Formats: sequence, structure tokens, C-alpha cells
Amino acid sequence: MPLGDPCGGHFEYTVEGLPQCLSASTVPVSSFERARSFYCDLLGFEVFDSDEKSLYVRRGNCVLILKISASIGIDTGIYIGVENPFDLHRRLIDENVIFVRDPMNSPIGVYTSFRDDDGNTIHAVDMLGKVVR
Repeated sequence: MPLGDPCGGHFEYTVEGLPQCLSASTVPVSSFERARSFYCDLLGFEVFDSDEKSLYVRRGNCVLILKISASIGIDTGIYIGVENPFDLHRRLIDENVIFVRDPMNSPIGVYTSFRDDDGNTIHAVDMLGKVVR
């Protein structure tokens, strides 16, 4: 009998238990004060929990875990969904944010890449763009 089937093992799996979305991602930061300034004041995230090593922030369905680390300045590989990457680009340029990539087309939609105050690269993709299946 399979571990998760108390009824005798005659269950056939289809899509039960498979991933549906990305729930949260971790971003290494040097200090909570610096991270809060960038992610909350600039990008509009709100703190919903914290402990001595992590600050948990959310904006809509996007959850980031800002974790104190000595290893900062990385490409996080995180693609946050935005309504319009061109609007985000213009808004963050006005705030002197450094961009690694101007908005461009890609297989997942229009995206842009920028650095947070710790030099971490974050990507932003048009959430209304192409649907990946």
C-alpha cells in the first residue's frame, strides 16, 4: 500500500500533488534596513513576518524571503510578474536603480532585469505576456 493511500493502493494519480506555482523565493541581503528600503519603499512589498535571519515580504501573490547572507550580489533567477516591464523600467530608472537588461522580448514574454541595493539581479516579466505550459 502506498504511504499516502490509506484505502488500499488502488488510486491512480493524474495531477494530484504536482506543483501549481512558485510559492516563495529567497533573496540574500546584507541588512534588513537596506532590504526594506528597496523592496518595501521602492517596489511596494509589505512585511508580513520576520525572525532574526529573515524578513518575509509580499505584494499580491508574490512572496519573497529576504535572508541575511554574506553571499550577496548574485543573479537570483527570480522573475517577478509585473503589469508592464516598460513602466517598471521607467519608474526604477527615475529612482536610479541599475538595470542589467532593458525590456526585451523573450519566449516567456517581455522582461527586464535590474539590481537591488545589494547587487542582486531580479528579473521582471510581463505577467500578461505569453503563457508557459
